[in-house]
Amino acid sequence: MFVATHNGPQFVCGQAPPGDGPMGQRGTYAIQFVQQLGVGTRWQFGDVLGLEPELLLMVPRPVVAALLLFPVSEKYETYRQEEEERLKADGYSPPKHVYFVKQTIENACGTIGLIHAIGNNKNIDFAEDSALKLFFDSTVGMTPEERGRQLEKDTSIRASHESSAQEGQTEAPSLDKKVDLHFVAFVNVDGVLYELDGRKPFPIAHGNTSEDALLEDATAVFRQYMQRDPEELRFTVVALSAVS
Repeated sequence: MFVATHNGPQFVCGQAPPGDGPMGQRGTYAIQFVQQLGVGTRWQFGDVLGLEPELLLMVPRPVVAALLLFPVSEKYETYRQEEEERLKADGYSPPKHVYFVKQTIENACGTIGLIHAIGNNKNIDFAEDSALKLFFDSTVGMTPEERGRQLEKDTSIRASHESSAQEGQTEAPSLDKKVDLHFVAFVNVDGVLYELDGRKPFPIAHGNTSEDALLEDATAVFRQYMQRDPEELRFTVVALSAVS
């Protein structure tokens, strides 16, 4: 079952309040955040209302990235460790052509998810003075760890993060407060679906995909997250699309 929780309309990691409510309108505030950073206005984030095929068809196309908000549980942390050990034992070779940032800032997973979604889509246009475009240009040759440290020092992105976090009805968590929800991005790079999570050591490949099938292919992975925590309802999906 897919139920989004309402934690105030903000696009940061956070602790969900007791109970479940309507969609948190995270797409609207993701738009505000990235437009503050100079992303072209034809690129829009929209809330995905459910994972059933008829609801996925309501999402504007093409979808160039999807973001999943999910609860970080003991089951998930166990799986994450096992996944890393398995991939390393299998000799998994992390792709170097995928733009990836290690998360070194607490509670910035929404910001890093947006960076992953936008940084791996070459067709996205920017304003001439875009702070985000400047960040991409200045970090293109860096390692994921170096990009994380550069993000720590980027005052323009940090200011936009804090500004968007303050939009809404509830107080957003501070950047050093322990939280239990986390964002990850899913993108299509050269026909492969990648999961980009700044808490993981590298991008995770999930098989072939295409521009037309990205959301549906990512949905199969979203369902795996839900199956690992069947008692949890706190899942939200946001899609990045080009609109005419």
